[in-house]
Amino acid sequence: MSLHVPNLPEAEIHVWQLPWDSDAASSSSIRDLLAAYAGPDAPEVDRGEHGKPLFRGQASMLGFSWSHSRDTALFAVGRGPLGFEVGVDVERVRPRVRAIELAQRFFAPAETEWLKRFTGDDLLDGFLALWTAKEAVLKAHGGGLVYGLHRVGFAPDGYYLAPADFDGDIGPASAWQVGKLELGEGLVGSVAWRGESRSVRVFTFPV
Repeated sequence: MSLHVPNLPEAEIHVWQLPWDSDAASSSSIRDLLAAYAGPDAPEVDRGEHGKPLFRGQASMLGFSWSHSRDTALFAVGRGPLGFEVGVDVERVRPRVRAIELAQRFFAPAETEWLKRFTGDDLLDGFLALWTAKEAVLKAHGGGLVYGLHRVGFAPDGYYLAPADFDGDIGPASAWQVGKLELGEGLVGSVAWRGESRSVRVFTFPV
């Protein structure tokens, strides 16, 4: 499939929202998007130490990531220095009666205390905002959930989550940008990248 995508300057991150199901067509759409951004001379996709898909060599200036939840997927892509890291995560909103219990298990104490200020839908939104922000960073880094949600700490301020305490080789937190995505009702998503601030543009697939 020949797919036209917008020009991707280094000052932007592009995020595509697309339908997802278990058939091959959904995976094919993501491959088509990646191929359109990478160009005809791109090498084969390789895997990092923990299984993260990536390009090697000069092609690693193009970073990419994808995530899916139920019927929706996100694909994020950006250009930067060699080994550019970008990650994205999406969650479909559904009741989570154990949100505080999960936060106490996987989040930092200050993050859990922040969540305890909320109830009902506000609690769920806050929990998912934190979860997706953490996962987006972990996917960009490549360590995934195995690296540990607790090692990616945020300083909540209202509904804004500022990177605050990133542990190990994922740090320092000041080197990262994390943004909440506006995806429509019933979805919460975040995108993260290591580097300077950029504009995030969200597109809907198919074009």
